[in-house]
Amino acid sequence: MPKQDLWNEPACGHNQKKGAKQKCPAPKPGGNAGGCAFDGAQIVLVPIADSAHLVHGPIACLGNSWDSRGSLSSGPELYKMAFTTDMNEESIVFGGEKNLLRSILELAEEYHPPSIFVYSTCVSALIGDDLATICHRAQEKTGIPVIPVDSPGFLGSKNLGNRAAGQALLDCVVGTSEPEGDLSRSINLIGEYNIAGELWNMTPLFERLGIRILSTMTGDGRYHQIATAHRAKANMVVCSKALINIGRQMKDQYNIPYFEGSFYGKTDTSKVLRNIAELIGDPDLIMRTESLIREEESLLDKRLEPLRRQLRGKKALIYTGGVKSWSVISALQDLGLVVVATGVGKSTEEDKERIRDLLGPQARMIEDGSPKNLLSVMAEFNADILIAGGRNQYTALKSRLPFLDINQERHHTYTGYEGMVELAQELVHCLTSPVFAEVRRPSPWES
Repeated sequence: MPKQDLWNEPACGHNQKKGAKQKCPAPKPGGNAGGCAFDGAQIVLVPIADSAHLVHGPIACLGNSWDSRGSLSSGPELYKMAFTTDMNEESIVFGGEKNLLRSILELAEEYHPPSIFVYSTCVSALIGDDLATICHRAQEKTGIPVIPVDSPGFLGSKNLGNRAAGQALLDCVVGTSEPEGDLSRSINLIGEYNIAGELWNMTPLFERLGIRILSTMTGDGRYHQIATAHRAKANMVVCSKALINIGRQMKDQYNIPYFEGSFYGKTDTSKVLRNIAELIGDPDLIMRTESLIREEESLLDKRLEPLRRQLRGKKALIYTGGVKSWSVISALQDLGLVVVATGVGKSTEEDKERIRDLLGPQARMIEDGSPKNLLSVMAEFNADILIAGGRNQYTALKSRLPFLDINQERHHTYTGYEGMVELAQELVHCLTSPVFAEVRRPSPWES
């Protein structure tokens, strides 16, 4: 697929509102400060745990973002190792293709991975290194699939890099292998990255229902599982802004229905299980799913009741993006909190519609995430806690306000029914911590 087509995704609500012939705008200088396309491609593909990931560019590109997300693996750890061709001035003058081929061959001989993903960067793209040809030549020599990922940073935003990585999976991986075993209740999870092990909160539920996760794209992923993804009966798109192109194209090419959903909160978790059962269309599965939901919700309500008493009526400001801009709202409302505003800087039009459904037509949506603005909104609504990413932690703590990390750096799992209990416990710990009462007291010399 030509790179320019990534700006024109038919399933993207933003494009639909602009008209059939219009595309998302090209990036402007400084527009990628929140993460470039190269960074976005790594976010999607590096969690494929058994594969090797080689960055064709200067070592700074590798060091800037490697292993910055908490995607966990239940087995292989090769994805934790960072490989780069370490381009320097000589590579820029004479080209880096020979060094790239040599690096791929060395990597294959040393580690014998099931596949190698090779990422272009701004430098290798600007000097014109032919990534696709070198990867094809290396694959012929090694017998190992070598997948070029054409995602130089100047291509666009992190989101566009997500889509470029998804397109690489569709073009080079999905459909290249056939699965074994029963596929009648098989699904793919698209845009699920197993942050802090969140996928593992859901797998026991799927196992109890007899639902087979054929592949995850890409948290705790395996190359050969993704290669068989075209045989699934249904797809769930967890992060629509990142990988909606995979869901849409797999529906077009393989007739696999898909839906968008969230594992955050009791309501959305139950809705996901129902949607999967209905898409698969097995009456027995639908009946068993309803039975499991009743059992789990009843048990969850009993566990949450003492925590809800401490959380009910507390006001929260959420500043995050994408699927979490609305899915976390649903989880907090399940716990009795009042969400006063949410960030939408990285949200799609569909995300914003879901926010309005949850908070009402006058929902406060924040584009400006500067510390000054966040604190202003906190003060305006007299919010009790800021729920955001790690970069906002010190904004809250220096202002003596409780803070909960909800982004990819976190170490707690908040998905599914079990995750609801952990989320409630963490919120109670934050809101009832005695440190805030102490730091808000006047100093002795002020008294």
